[in-house]
Amino acid sequence: MQRRDFMQVLAVGAGGLILPGSNAWAVTRAASDSQRKLIVIMLRGAVDGLSVVAPYGDANYARLRPNIAIARPGQENGLLDLDGYFGMHPALRPLQDLWQQQRLAFVHASGSPDATRSHFDAQDYLESGTPGRKGTQDGWMNRLLAALPGPAVPTRAISIGPVMPRILSGHVSAINIASGAAAGRPTLLDRPQVAGAFDQLYGGNDKYASIYHEAQTAHKEMMSSLDEENKVADGGAPLPNGFPADAARLASLMKNDGRIQFAFVALGGWDTHANQGNGTGQLANRLAPLGQGLATLAQRLGPVFDDTTIVAMSEFGRTARQNGNNGTDHGHGNVMWVLGGKVAGGKVYGDWQGLGEAQLHEGRDVPVSTDFRAVLAQISERHLKLSDKQLQLVFPDLPPRRLAAELIRAG
Repeated sequence: MQRRDFMQVLAVGAGGLILPGSNAWAVTRAASDSQRKLIVIMLRGAVDGLSVVAPYGDANYARLRPNIAIARPGQENGLLDLDGYFGMHPALRPLQDLWQQQRLAFVHASGSPDATRSHFDAQDYLESGTPGRKGTQDGWMNRLLAALPGPAVPTRAISIGPVMPRILSGHVSAINIASGAAAGRPTLLDRPQVAGAFDQLYGGNDKYASIYHEAQTAHKEMMSSLDEENKVADGGAPLPNGFPADAARLASLMKNDGRIQFAFVALGGWDTHANQGNGTGQLANRLAPLGQGLATLAQRLGPVFDDTTIVAMSEFGRTARQNGNNGTDHGHGNVMWVLGGKVAGGKVYGDWQGLGEAQLHEGRDVPVSTDFRAVLAQISERHLKLSDKQLQLVFPDLPPRRLAAELIRAG
């Protein structure tokens, strides 16, 4: 095995550290405003956007979903009214304050222009940022790291989950930590004998030794931060399981370590082909901890939330019409969630065309009238201050049509 290949094996075995290639440290170290943060939440499995933000003002909504349409605002288990036409799922009540504070917005009929209904392909396009092109080697968040000036440290971008995601793959370093209680568990390289062997193997001064020591230092710093956070949590009331706990942990890490600028979290379980439910039931049970976690993230970030943008997105939407199993099948257009201090919230954005037969994509789905990259591009441009040239590096196939509305306030 070549030494370079062995380092790649090390990266997997070490608990998710992605170690950079020979060009990684070409990322400029010029001073930057790294206080501006971005968190991306991927809802794997295709969440039903027509239940997250339901167009109850369209009579076709209830007609197409006789068993799973959510009741109108004011009724039992009814929608939370947003603007007299759209309503938010009642399980997302923890987010109501952020909506009223105009720190939460939605972009409906958004998504990938590629019409695939394959989870694998659609997620790949969302993470690579190049819909329809399978040959892209890196993820758009990794290219974002490369485009921005700032410290070239692995802890600048972190992922919470079982493996390092496609969206952060590439030449620039990132770090992965497990979700839940497993986040603070030692990895293989934390064993003294194993660590000693690797220290001896990479004890020189070549570039691979430098990479190894950088990665190990970042790992130890992250484990130390997690240990301190766990001690605080154990000393008080226990945090809820699942995403709310991960959200609280992530908020503490980002608030206490200014080097952490980007984060990614993936949540599964959204493929509701059967027994989806309406205001209660399967989907509601999954949306509730998501809403609570997002609210916890905003609250725990404190003043840092003012300089943070959070985006939640899913690979595609679901059919406008319910299926024979009281569920929904793979669709096309969906809804993106955007939260943050600079978000022009309290509004549902997007070119919404309605649920009439003539308006539906292929007669069955919400169309994609807003490319997901247009939303991400405005966040990158207005919030992270990317230039047009930098945007083209992050999203090389960015369509000329941008998001016309001011979703992110300039400044």
